[in-house]
Amino acid sequence: MDLKLLLISTLLGVICYSSAQQEGNECIKANAKSCGECIQVGAKCGWCMDPGFLKQGEATSTRCDELESLRKRGCSSTKVENPRGSQRALKNKAVTNRNKGEGKLRPEDITQVQPQKLTLSLRSGEPQSFNLKFKRAEDYPIDLYYLMDLSYSMKDDLENVKNLGTHLMLEMSKITTDFKIGFGSFVEKTVMPYISTTPAKLLNPCTGDQNCTSPFSYKNVLKLTSNGQEFNTLVGQQHISGNLDSPEGGFDAIMQVAVCGEHIGWRNVTRLLVFSTDAGFHFAGDGKLGGIVLPNDGKCHLENNMYTMSHYYDYPSIAHLVQKLSDNNIQTIFAITEEFQPVYKELKNLIPKSAVGILSANSSNVINLIIDAYNSLSSEVILENSKLPEGVTIMYQSRCKNGVTGEGEMGRKCSNISIGDEVSFTIRITAKQCPKMGKPETIKIKPLGFNEEVEITLNFICECDCHKDGIENSDICHNGNGTYECGACRCNEGRIGRQCECSTNEVTSEDLDKSCRKDNGTDICSNNGDCVCGTCECKKRENPEERYSGMFCECDNFNCDRSNNKLCGGHGHCECRVCICDANWTGSACDCSLDTTTCLASNKQICNGRGTCECGTCKCTDPKFQGPSCEICPTCPGVCTEHKECVQCRAFGTGEKKDTCERDCSYFNLIKVKDRDKLPQPGQAFPLMHCKERDANDCWFYYTYAVNKTEKEVHVVETLDCPAGPDIIPIVAGVVAGIVLIGLALLLIWKLLMIIHDRREFAKFEKEKMNAKWDTGENPIYKSAVTTVVNPKYEGK
Repeated sequence: MDLKLLLISTLLGVICYSSAQQEGNECIKANAKSCGECIQVGAKCGWCMDPGFLKQGEATSTRCDELESLRKRGCSSTKVENPRGSQRALKNKAVTNRNKGEGKLRPEDITQVQPQKLTLSLRSGEPQSFNLKFKRAEDYPIDLYYLMDLSYSMKDDLENVKNLGTHLMLEMSKITTDFKIGFGSFVEKTVMPYISTTPAKLLNPCTGDQNCTSPFSYKNVLKLTSNGQEFNTLVGQQHISGNLDSPEGGFDAIMQVAVCGEHIGWRNVTRLLVFSTDAGFHFAGDGKLGGIVLPNDGKCHLENNMYTMSHYYDYPSIAHLVQKLSDNNIQTIFAITEEFQPVYKELKNLIPKSAVGILSANSSNVINLIIDAYNSLSSEVILENSKLPEGVTIMYQSRCKNGVTGEGEMGRKCSNISIGDEVSFTIRITAKQCPKMGKPETIKIKPLGFNEEVEITLNFICECDCHKDGIENSDICHNGNGTYECGACRCNEGRIGRQCECSTNEVTSEDLDKSCRKDNGTDICSNNGDCVCGTCECKKRENPEERYSGMFCECDNFNCDRSNNKLCGGHGHCECRVCICDANWTGSACDCSLDTTTCLASNKQICNGRGTCECGTCKCTDPKFQGPSCEICPTCPGVCTEHKECVQCRAFGTGEKKDTCERDCSYFNLIKVKDRDKLPQPGQAFPLMHCKERDANDCWFYYTYAVNKTEKEVHVVETLDCPAGPDIIPIVAGVVAGIVLIGLALLLIWKLLMIIHDRREFAKFEKEKMNAKWDTGENPIYKSAVTTVVNPKYEGK
């Protein structure tokens, strides 16, 4: 497992190092021929203007390198061209702190976005950041335009909208003291094939005795006004119309409301568009059903408040509407019936800063719907920017209420903002390259649905400061064949060479190559460079720290001797494959130190007076002595006694140092062996001392002490030798004799007790026998055991 972890960590280290090397190569890889080209590579690149900076064989492009690398190569910081980006605020009016009752301000005097105008100087690869504040102002003016579908199915809705003006004015007065309302209506294009073309039907498209107005695309009924009663009066005069298909021409109406600002009366305040319908919508391409093929031009075509080009231009696309609504800071509220809620929710997802509300069957809830939708829209701020120039990127980071932060796309917005709340955004703009013309560009950033914006002028740093001091047709550049700027020649077209000394048409390649071969050899520029105008320009290495040089690129700074895997031991630098050592270092790899302090012994003598100091290390001349400073003598008298206590506590856990063993006795490596035959024997490459010591219990232990280079080693027999001596025999014999005597005495006592016991038992038996009342002849149940039998034939003969 440890080996696996080691391999993984090593591999990661190599990858990280390689990655770092690759990233650091961008300045060298760019092959920049001028200072301007160099600084456009990245923010880490600088250009050395010192005329004498280049070594023989080095190309002009090697003036472009990382700043630290230029410093190491000997370029003074005063000679390095490294322009940096900057920023400056041109208009930075603070956001308005105002309460509702503090008096009325003109809309143009209210500030919700800070700053308003600034300029950034951008260098390629170097981001410029600034903070944008947004504060939702108290009592901010509101314009609301009510755009209503007047097809026949909206008849009952129209009745409820007729009194909307005064009621809505009353409700909105709770939010702002400056409120205006307008009204417009729409039905459908009049050229669609599904609309009857008879004059009677055009005048009254409804069936039966219903009184309907003729179809129309869009009509601006009432310009924005603060008179709610006027709204009620004019809306009360409206009549419904009709058409035969379900989708309506609402997109035509929305487009005209968005772009006809003067006719609608939009002010530079919060702009709300309420779109009320109970049907779907036509969009770009549907006009072909009526023979209309021209795309919508996105311009205002109102005459006498009527849209006059519905028969000429197709419906706008959704993307076209999104652009125009955003350009004119209009927030849309779709007030639709529940049946079409899914359709308009999908539309809402495509139109930023829009909301969807569900109308009741007769629009009786329209006021609450508008209030809720407005609160929802105004509680969220979303930043958007205009089109960025080529090569410019922008990043957002938001800092919203309650410490909530966001990055990426979420960094553009903040939600749940109440009136008076302040939020901020950090905006970072980076140029990856200079525009082709290098001219300033202007971009704008604004919160969606608001008229305020930040105007940013982008200036691009495409040339160095020293460029303006360049000398055209300078004599330094071979009789005026180039411009001498920033310490180098920028050759005119058709000229090449470090001093523009050659023309691309004057010499053949054979002539050029001849002067690039060392000693008339076959290798051009030692195979380490290219022959340019008869002069070797050495190749560049992957690692920007490694370079070829020399008239024939025969030298390099990376093929010198190494020590400890470091070029020149880390104590010098490589020049033309030879190490130039730092002070107090010598050797082909600068690995030999001339400092003798590392050779001083404890008596302040170099190598204890018993050796010489070579490359910071003692070489002991007395074979008995060894160690870093020739102070260790393993075979000298007293060595065994010196180490006895430590060997005893380490090997057997006994002795005077057993309590401080870990602290005092860790200076050697302990190796245990089974018997004395396994101990190291004399004749090794390093001095060895055999030791025999006795402990407090008269037991012997055996060990060897040696110093193997700088390592101290002790081999010890793991068992103690505790022999039985002659003094102990009498003691053992006495103990045995005592044990035998005690055993005999106990045996005699036992025998005596048994005799006494037997005699007592026999006497008791005799006494009981004498006291018996009958004997064997008087016993009534006694039968003799003898039976006498007489043979009848016996006659006694």
